[in-house]
Amino acid sequence: MRAMTDLAKIRNFSIVAHIDHGKSTLADRLIQETGTVAGRDMKEQLLDSMDIERERGITIKANTVRIDYKADDGQDYVLNLIDTPGHVDFAYEVSRSMKAVEGSLLVVDSTQGVEAQTLANVYQAIEADHEIVPVLNKIDLPASDCDRVAEQIEDVIGIDASGAIQVSAKTGVGIHETLEAIVNELPAPKGDRDAPLKAMLVDSWYDAYLGVIVLIRVIDGVLKKGERIKMMSTHAVYPVDRIGVFRPQMAVIDELGPGEIGFLTASIKQVRDTRVGDTVTHDKRGCETPLPGFKPAQPVVFCGLFPVDNAEFEDLRTAIEKLSLNDASFSSEMETSAALGFGFRCGFLGLLHLEVIRDRLEREYGIELITTAPSVVYHVHMRDGSMKELHNPADMPDLTLVDHIEEPRIKATILVPDEYLGDVLKLCQDRRGIQEDLTYAGSRAMVVYDLPLNEVVFDFYDRLKSVTKGYASFDYQMIGYREDYLVKMQVLVNEEPVDALSVMVHRDRAEMRGRAMVEKLKDLIPRHMFKIPIQAAIGGRVVARETLSAMRKDVTAKCYGGDLSRKRKLLDKQKAGKKKMRQFGKVEIPQQAFISALKMDD
Repeated sequence: MRAMTDLAKIRNFSIVAHIDHGKSTLADRLIQETGTVAGRDMKEQLLDSMDIERERGITIKANTVRIDYKADDGQDYVLNLIDTPGHVDFAYEVSRSMKAVEGSLLVVDSTQGVEAQTLANVYQAIEADHEIVPVLNKIDLPASDCDRVAEQIEDVIGIDASGAIQVSAKTGVGIHETLEAIVNELPAPKGDRDAPLKAMLVDSWYDAYLGVIVLIRVIDGVLKKGERIKMMSTHAVYPVDRIGVFRPQMAVIDELGPGEIGFLTASIKQVRDTRVGDTVTHDKRGCETPLPGFKPAQPVVFCGLFPVDNAEFEDLRTAIEKLSLNDASFSSEMETSAALGFGFRCGFLGLLHLEVIRDRLEREYGIELITTAPSVVYHVHMRDGSMKELHNPADMPDLTLVDHIEEPRIKATILVPDEYLGDVLKLCQDRRGIQEDLTYAGSRAMVVYDLPLNEVVFDFYDRLKSVTKGYASFDYQMIGYREDYLVKMQVLVNEEPVDALSVMVHRDRAEMRGRAMVEKLKDLIPRHMFKIPIQAAIGGRVVARETLSAMRKDVTAKCYGGDLSRKRKLLDKQKAGKKKMRQFGKVEIPQQAFISALKMDD
């Protein structure tokens, strides 16, 4: 079909940037400038295929495109671009995309400068030994200040930005210079054509017609159609049906050689069978050792998803199965709740991942959902020396058997303009944070905090945005587990525990949190014919209580005249009736009450 590409003529690169600094637009311009896509097929955010990506203006899945470019030196080059997500929840997509390429374009908005995720992603590129070319975007805007931002890149990141390319991805200025820099400054891939096949599985997704499509980067050896391949982590063997590259549409070819990025299909049924970062090799003459650094994505945030209408449970099950065909990092198992009926306990990589999945379930499958409070995975160390992972606070074992509980901690990097620094420090202190570092880059402070993930998953991001009027940028990474004084707080309504409202809290803050919750529920639960106590309890000890008073009916209205004993009799009868009702009466808690009670404001 085609001659094999000379390794020296291949350039593999990714574009790294903070959200909204213009990397998808820059990718569009590179594709347009080289004529990879016909003018009539060109559209905004070409590589973002999901509706939700276009709507939110974010990239969720890493995408790839192969560009043919004739450079100024007259040579033909093949450029493989991987467009990576910029958001912290999808950092694992970024890390393995980085390992598949040799260089990066670091895109920085010349009006805003370096942000938290610019840092996080560029450090991943540096860890992967990338050659980095700085690009200053949005120079067509009046607020653009290239000198200041170039200086900031040198100060904060520590790479030379004196020759940074000035670009406007919107108008197309500087695109040709960018292509030349890719060819001249980024290294060519290395690889041995005659060695056994060693390829890295970069990504995979489900296609209704072809089964699972696997995106791979060949390191050594050659992959041809019809060969039998083996996944080294699962030892599963598949025959290869087709091989191709993305231009961005699929184009079928005969073989992939070293240094090339393309896709294969091999009648694989589920995305779960293809582990991202795994090594693909030949079944018979395979390579000895897999590529280093493979680790499966671990969900860090868990929450329950329940259909508002219980009759939709089967639809929800089908929808979740379809979504998990396409997203191996999203896990789910069935659970039941006395208050909410049947549903699923689902694990996510972070809050944005949770929101994206929830939006897709509601939009693509038309199911109305109730989402319970997000919780994280705790390590419960028992007295007998064993350790249990606790995903749902309702499953907390008996406290007499528990030795101590550990919670996950994160290292958060926050970049914030000077005038909001005080508010940010207070917010982090309130969330039990430990300050590790505070430095300045120009007029912006960079704060590094060690925070409990439990305090962050709730509404930390929203609070941070509101106290800094949207100017702060925030990025985090997991650093491990640490012991703390944590307790399970449950809410009792009419002396019945409501499992959907159980939360894990720090002992010092339990009373405050409990009081806020019961006060909120008192306003949300409608009044009944009998008095309803609403309590927050830790173990057998009640830490907060509110009483919802009963509706009154005047039973003495028909008594006229002054016979007091008759009135007394009627009131006692009513009182006994209410007591009995309270004993057997079921308190109806509206769905809205759950959703509102779980949204905690300070």
